[in-house]
Amino acid sequence: MRVLGIDPGTVVMGYGVVEERGRDVVAVDYGALKAASRLPLAERLYSLFCDLESVILRCQPDELAVEEPFVAENVRSALAIGRAQAVAMLAASRHKLPVTGYAPAKVKQLIADYGCSDKQQMQHMISLQLNLPVPPEPADAADALAMALCHLLAVRQAGIISRSELSGR
Repeated sequence: MRVLGIDPGTVVMGYGVVEERGRDVVAVDYGALKAASRLPLAERLYSLFCDLESVILRCQPDELAVEEPFVAENVRSALAIGRAQAVAMLAASRHKLPVTGYAPAKVKQLIADYGCSDKQQMQHMISLQLNLPVPPEPADAADALAMALCHLLAVRQAGIISRSELSGR
């Protein structure tokens, strides 16, 4: 399975593509899509949509995982993330990709075993788990890779649980 992870933002949108190869998971591509901050919001969102479509066409993911907004810190920030999340969902829908959302704390818990990990911890854990020579830059790309890896781990866990239920354990 190949998963595209998205760290949504209205100026910078991180993306990361991971793929299962046997028992290994490898990073296929990652980076950040950028829109000029001086542009009106609608134009920035459209620019990010077009760039994200290019990533989807180039990388051919099977599914998309996107960060869900976290409202408690800053409502304006959560609203912006929600708009960028909608852009990612639209691009995925246009290419008939299933979309799953994850809360930031869930991703941090699955990847770093600590739901309050900071950006540097997440970059370090992603580089270790994906066997990257250096931590992914920018941090938005590392967050997107974490989102994609989180989805693969969640799918694996769900498969293990359903298999054990079927066998009566």
